[in-house]
Amino acid sequence: MSAVANPVAEPAARPSFWQRLPVVVRAVITGLAIALPAANVIPVLAGLVGLSSAACGAIAGGVGAIFLMAYLWWTRGGGPPRSTKSSRRLASRAGRFSRAQWRAALPAALAFAIAMHAAMVILFRLVPFPVELFRRGYDFSAIHGLPLKWLAIVLAAASAAITEETGFRGYMQQPIESRHGVVPAIFVSTAFFWLAHLNQSWAIPAMMPIGILAGLFLALLAWSAGSLIPGMIAHTLMDIGLFAYWWTGTAGTFHARTIAETGIDAPFEAACLIFIAAITGLLFAMRRLWKLRDTGEAV
Repeated sequence: MSAVANPVAEPAARPSFWQRLPVVVRAVITGLAIALPAANVIPVLAGLVGLSSAACGAIAGGVGAIFLMAYLWWTRGGGPPRSTKSSRRLASRAGRFSRAQWRAALPAALAFAIAMHAAMVILFRLVPFPVELFRRGYDFSAIHGLPLKWLAIVLAAASAAITEETGFRGYMQQPIESRHGVVPAIFVSTAFFWLAHLNQSWAIPAMMPIGILAGLFLALLAWSAGSLIPGMIAHTLMDIGLFAYWWTGTAGTFHARTIAETGIDAPFEAACLIFIAAITGLLFAMRRLWKLRDTGEAV
């Protein structure tokens, strides 16, 4: 009787250098790579909106919209390579978003945008509004016609919202959440979100609390909803206001004097009340999103 040799198991493949890196390091590198290069494409197209005729501006806007749709399709698991399809879907928090979730997401997004702009008003009633710093790098004077200016504003806002939410709250935050929990994940994504904006002329020390607050609530939105959709809407609404009013002056300029000159007046008190009400509404909406995610409600 012949003996049957026992098969020898082949040794497991050695992890690559990338796989041996800590999850936090990989998440930060990937998140920045997903967010920052793409975020710089649309501002270029937005600038092209005003360089020629209205038709050329509309074409530039169309190209920008197509780019954003392709970006969302790929980062959410579409296209090659097949080996990363599932990891891309997971990192981008892709999945079904129910009608009930939409009903909670829209008030959350609106409350977030209102809270951030109320915070800006409060800030610049406490310290003078440095209009020159805020307009530096956001000159829309070359864009002829109000419709094209608004097209550029919406395009730039949607670009920043989609790419930054995908990169920071998706590809960066989600893997850290899975490995280390929500608290360190939110800390890391919020910190790098603010650090990524420090090259902007408006990133003065007085803006730091607002930048951190925005990053914190966007991170909480992504976690509570289990989706990037509420944050993308909230971020877009906030940035439309930032580009239209604070950055470019298309929708007007802030002229209110500080309370050191006027004292605590009714407009300042109103801004404080609006901020508190908006934050309260945002917290309730996020709680609703969390409950819907937790119960799996899809009606």
